[in-house]
Amino acid sequence: MVSYKELGLVNTREMFAKAIKGGYAIPAFNFNNMEQLQAIISACVEVNSPVILQVSAGARKYANQTLLRYMAQGAVEYAKELNGGKGIPICLHLDHGNSFELCKSCIDMGFSSVMIDGSSLPYEENIALTKKVVEYAHQYDVTVEGELGVLAGVEDEVAAEVAHYTKPEEVIDFVTKTGVDSLAISIGTSHGANKFKPEQCTRNADGILVPPELRFDILAEIEKKLPGFPIVLHGASSVPQEYVKIINTHGGKLKDAVGIPEDQLRKAAKSAVCKINIDSDGRLAMTAAVRTVFTENPAEFDPRKYLGPARDELKKLYMHKCKDVLGSAGKA
Repeated sequence: MVSYKELGLVNTREMFAKAIKGGYAIPAFNFNNMEQLQAIISACVEVNSPVILQVSAGARKYANQTLLRYMAQGAVEYAKELNGGKGIPICLHLDHGNSFELCKSCIDMGFSSVMIDGSSLPYEENIALTKKVVEYAHQYDVTVEGELGVLAGVEDEVAAEVAHYTKPEEVIDFVTKTGVDSLAISIGTSHGANKFKPEQCTRNADGILVPPELRFDILAEIEKKLPGFPIVLHGASSVPQEYVKIINTHGGKLKDAVGIPEDQLRKAAKSAVCKINIDSDGRLAMTAAVRTVFTENPAEFDPRKYLGPARDELKKLYMHKCKDVLGSAGKA
């Protein structure tokens, strides 16, 4: 058993309390490798933002749970190195845990926060599973995120064809019975880079697909029922069209990729939404940079020469998200 406190990490409790009070959202960035982690930490240190490092079940298999533990510990020290000895609040979070066993393993390996996603289960089974995780996690002061409602789309091992909006009438009962510390809801976001079908969107003057607005009415109802309770948005990548264009003009085939407009995320960040998950945007930024290197220099074979620019582009993107979208810059 490794305590997250031994690794220098924090859980989400104080992070979320400050975010709700301050009217901003904590960035939750997924990572799978060293370059992504370097970009996240250097970006957040430079803008002085707290951050949640997210690990999916797929990323955990890819990177190895033991390596991830030491990478997180290294991230804490790296932040101090970049920041003159003073770090930033860093949480290591399991994204979309689908079983008690997986959540327990992560807690035992030093994660400071876990998500148990029972949203695809019948309501009472979701409650039972979530409560079981909460009871174990809280013994070690690890915070737990639950989910009500189902997001459409595909990301790693999480997939659903049809979205189901969160029912506001269920949230009080769910939170009370489970004891969760935060709640992921479904109000129109979705996983992956292809969040909406073209027929669901309109086109602006530049011909870019514009998705329907998020269901802020549902969010408002939830806020009324759970005043001051931390709310989480998954599937909140904006799918920057400049990256889509770079990828497609350098041999890629991203068709009808469209995400959540950043102005809608800014609006959400000023509400009870205090954690916003961003993964696909990072994948796009890195892929655009890598494809550009290989197109402009097809003889290149040094990983540092294409992963370095990918890391730099990711850092630029995440600094923008913290400063201009989530409002977390200066809040560490």
